Amino acid sequence: MKKILVVDDHPLTLKFMTNLLEKNGHQVLTAGNSLSALNILKNYVPDVMFIDLIMPNINGEKLCSIIAKMPKLKDTYIIVLSAIASEEIERKLDFAELGINACIAKGPLDKMGENVLAALDQSDLNATSGFTGKVIGAEYIRPRQVTKELLSNKRHYEAILESMDEGILEITADATIIRTNKAAVSMADISEENLLASNFIELFNETDREKVRKLMKSNGTSLHSDERKSTVSLNSKKVELRLVPLKEEKTKTTLVVLNDVTKQKLIEEQIRHTKKMEAIGTLSGGIAHEFNNLLMGIQGNTSLMLLNTKSDDTHYNRLKNIENLIQSGSKLTSQLLGYARKGRYQISPIDLNTLVKDTSYIFAKTKKEIVINQELSTDLHLIEADRGQIEQVLLNLYINAADAMPTGGKLTITTANVTHENMGDGPYTPRPGNYVMLVITDTGIGMDKKTCERVFDPFFTTKEPGSGTGLGLASTYGIIKGHRGYINVESGKGKGTTFKIYLPASKTVVRDYETVAREEQLLAKHETILLVDDEELIREVSREMLEAVGYNVLSAGSGKEAVNVYKKHQDTIDLVVLDLIMPEMGGGQVYDRLKEINPGVKVLLSSGYSINEEAMSIMKRGCDGFIQKPFRIINLSQKIQKILDKG
Repeated sequence: MKKILVVDDHPLTLKFMTNLLEKNGHQVLTAGNSLSALNILKNYVPDVMFIDLIMPNINGEKLCSIIAKMPKLKDTYIIVLSAIASEEIERKLDFAELGINACIAKGPLDKMGENVLAALDQSDLNATSGFTGKVIGAEYIRPRQVTKELLSNKRHYEAILESMDEGILEITADATIIRTNKAAVSMADISEENLLASNFIELFNETDREKVRKLMKSNGTSLHSDERKSTVSLNSKKVELRLVPLKEEKTKTTLVVLNDVTKQKLIEEQIRHTKKMEAIGTLSGGIAHEFNNLLMGIQGNTSLMLLNTKSDDTHYNRLKNIENLIQSGSKLTSQLLGYARKGRYQISPIDLNTLVKDTSYIFAKTKKEIVINQELSTDLHLIEADRGQIEQVLLNLYINAADAMPTGGKLTITTANVTHENMGDGPYTPRPGNYVMLVITDTGIGMDKKTCERVFDPFFTTKEPGSGTGLGLASTYGIIKGHRGYINVESGKGKGTTFKIYLPASKTVVRDYETVAREEQLLAKHETILLVDDEELIREVSREMLEAVGYNVLSAGSGKEAVNVYKKHQDTIDLVVLDLIMPEMGGGQVYDRLKEINPGVKVLLSSGYSINEEAMSIMKRGCDGFIQKPFRIINLSQKIQKILDKG
C-alpha cells in the first residue's frame, strides 16, 4: 500500500483517480489546487504524487519546483498527469530538474488507468529514477493545434511578465501569493519557492502593514485615484504598491504591482530638505536684518552720546559697554546671516591644510584633554573661499566635537582631493568637478537619527538652556552652501560623529569690495549728504550722526523720494548714503536711476545684511562702497571721506 496525493483542478479526474487507486489498495488524498496541496504537505509525506500541469493560481510546474526544494519530500515519486505533457517536452521543459520521475498523458480513461498502475509498479522498482524523456500514453491522444496556440500565447505573456521592471504578484482574497515574476522576487529578496504560498502582508513591517490592509480591503476600487497606491518599505527599498482587481468566474484574485521608487523618493527628499533649509534661511536672514536695524538705532544714539561725553564722565564706561554689547549682538546676527547665506565672502585661493593646522593648534591649547590626529593630503588642491568664514566652520566643528567629548577623546581631521563621483554618501547630487574633502571625526557620545536630521536647523541645540545658541552648525551649513559646497553628518549613539565637507577646487578669484575701517579721527569738510532709508528711527539717528560730524544732510524715506530729492539738488549733493532694502523701489533700482541722472554720482550702500549677491551686483555696476549696520559714527565718517577723497 502506498500513500498517494493527487493534485488536479478537475473533479472528474480526482474522482477517477481516487476510485482507481483505492480499489488497488492504496491510501489516497486529493487536492483541487497547489495551495491545498502545500497545506496538506505541511503534515503529510506521500510516497507518490500525481500532479496536473495546468491549474489556476500556482500551476503544476511551480508546484514541482517548490517540492523539489523540500528535503522531507526528496524520496517522493513525482508523476505528472497532464494533457499537454508532450507540448511541454517540445519546449524543453526540464522535467528532471523539477524532480519529476514520470509523465503520463491524459487520454481515454481505460488506457490512462492502465498507465497509472504501470507507473506505480515502476516506482517500486526504482523510487529515485529520473525522468526518461518519454511521455506514457502519448500515442492515444492527438495533438490539438488550438491547444498549442493557447500554450504559445501563455508563454508569450509569461515572457513579457518576466521581462518587466515592475514587480508583479497575484494574491488571493486572504493575501496568499500565488504568482510572481523575477522583479518581485528580487524586491522581496526571498526565493520564489518561499515567496509563493506565503502571506503578502507579512512581507512588510508593522508600520506599513496597516496601509496594505486598508488598500486590500478597498481592493483598489473604493478609493480616490491618488489613494489607490501607497508607498511602503520593502527590504530597505521604497516601493510604490498598486492593486488591480482580477474578477474571474471561478476565482477572485488581485494583481499587485510593485514599483521601486527608492531613487525617486531620495530626490524628492533632497528637494524637500533644500526647500526647507532655504525657507529657514530666508526667515533667519530676515530676522538678522531687522535685528541689525534695531542695533543701528542703539548704536547711533550711543555714538551721539559718546561725542559729548568725556572719558572721565561716570557714564562714559557704561556707554562703551553698550557699544561692546552691540558688537556682540552684531556677531550673533552675522552667524544667522552666514546660515542664511547672506554673509559677505572675501574670496581668495586658500590652502585648507594651513587653516586646519592653524585652527587646530589654537584649539589644542584650550582643550588639552582631546588628542588631535591630522591626516592631511600632501598635494591638496586650493579652494576658493573666505578665510574667516572657513575658520569659523572649523572652530564650530571643533567646539561641537569637544562638547560631545566632555571627558576627552580623539579628534581626527582628514583632507583629500576627490571628484563628484566620490561624493555619493550625502543627501545631494553634486555638480560635476573637482572638490577638496574635509572630514572631522570625534569619538564622542554621538547622536540618534532624529538629532542628525535637525542638527543644521538654526536654534536647535541639545545643550542645557543658556549653554548654547544653536547657531554654530546652522551657520556652518550656510557658509558651506554659500561657498557652493556640500556638508553631511554621520553619527550613532555611542559611536561618535563624522562631518564631511566638500568644497570646489580653486578656479577663479572674486574681487573683495569691503575695506576695513581704522580708528582715526572723525573727518568732515561740510559736504552735503543725501541719506536714504525707509526706517524713520534709523534715518533720524543717522542724520544726527552725520550732522554731528559736520555734514549737511538731506534725507528721503523712500526710493521714489530719493530720486526726486536728487533731481532737485544734484548740483549740491556730494554723496548718497543708500539703504539696500526698501519697499516699492529698492536700493538697486534707486542706484540705477541716480546713475541715469548723473553718471558720476557717488554712492555708499548701506544694509542690515552683509554684502550679499544683490549688493555685490550693485558694487559691480560702479557703486563706491558698502557699510553694514550697525555702524559706529567713526566707521561711517571714514567710509564717506574715503569715497569723497577719490575725487
